[in-house]
Amino acid sequence: MAVLFGDRKCIWLTKVFSLQSVQREIFGYNSSAYLKVQLRASISASTPNKQTYTSNKKKVMVGATLGAITTLALLVTVFILYLQRRKYEEKDDEFDFDQFPGMPTRFSLEALRECTNGFIKKLGEGGFGSVFEGKLGEERVAVKRLEGARQGKKEFLAEVETIGSIEHINLVGLIGFYAEKFERLLVYEYMSRGSLDRWIYYHHNNSPLDWCTRCRIILDIAKGLCYLHDECKRKIVHLDIKPQNILLDDNFNAKVADFGLCKLINRDQSKVVTVMRGTPGYLAPEWLTSRITEKVDVYSFGVVVMEIVSGRKNIDHSRPEEEIQLINLLREKAQNNQLIDLIDKHSDDVVSHQEEVVKMMKLAIWCLQNDSIGRPSMSTVIKVLEGAMSVETFDPNSVMYVP
Repeated sequence: MAVLFGDRKCIWLTKVFSLQSVQREIFGYNSSAYLKVQLRASISASTPNKQTYTSNKKKVMVGATLGAITTLALLVTVFILYLQRRKYEEKDDEFDFDQFPGMPTRFSLEALRECTNGFIKKLGEGGFGSVFEGKLGEERVAVKRLEGARQGKKEFLAEVETIGSIEHINLVGLIGFYAEKFERLLVYEYMSRGSLDRWIYYHHNNSPLDWCTRCRIILDIAKGLCYLHDECKRKIVHLDIKPQNILLDDNFNAKVADFGLCKLINRDQSKVVTVMRGTPGYLAPEWLTSRITEKVDVYSFGVVVMEIVSGRKNIDHSRPEEEIQLINLLREKAQNNQLIDLIDKHSDDVVSHQEEVVKMMKLAIWCLQNDSIGRPSMSTVIKVLEGAMSVETFDPNSVMYVP
């Protein structure tokens, strides 16, 4: 008991919770006793814990609601931006073709699908798309279907205008094009022998090319590049010269093809800055600085010349490690005066022209100079090939080592 009250008396017990008996004579039956009882710890703490749980639950619900609202708002924003981008791209796709005068023929997709019989007969496939055989009237054509186009449509059409406006016997002619939405096709003249790489690398089902044919192909490539560099209103740098981009007709006349990476350079520009593009193994060393001239094509031409005269790929992992890189092997053989070792032994005719083949290799070395200034122009290359001048002598160490 804590307090007793009765008969006008109040007794405060000093010892809390002490138990005492009370005589009924003193307080009587109408007395009141007030007890102070301590609750157990678990019971006394239950109320605040429940309140805390309720409070935390409310916070979780509020947080989840806000998170859901934020996520929904973000998704709606992304969707709106996506629609705006699609609308912008479609709007960009719909511009007046008249702003590009002198364009080659513009075909419909239906016409090209019909002329290729639904893109059935594939002639080849490369990094930019596939090439199909077609027929426009009585004329056979090659239809290139671009995939994963890296250019915007305006840039693509500007390129079509440029290439479509030039004409040279050693450049594959562009007949027409199709460009709508994300579908782009180019229509070229048909080259029956296909690409050069099918003929210069030894295959059992192909007879090796004789020396005269190889020389004519090299001269044709040089003339095509010379026209691009020196005879157009603006310099056109191809940037991807390799055997796969050299096409041959019935008589093995060569034409430069595939201008998908070409760069236009004004005549008053000595160099131009651009991102690296092209094919590994054919890239000139100055690409590391991104400041290039038309001499990058000269370097690539030198690599192709070596592939033609040696009958092997520039990079061939099927060979011993020390022979994988053709240019490194050329450098080594030139240092040891053993260029004759690189002659294509599969052709008896080529072997019988050893002296001329070695001269051609020396021309390739000139084109492969590490310093672009030391390389000849394509017009100079033509003079050498036609016998109007001789090849300069160079230190083999001036040829770049390929790691």
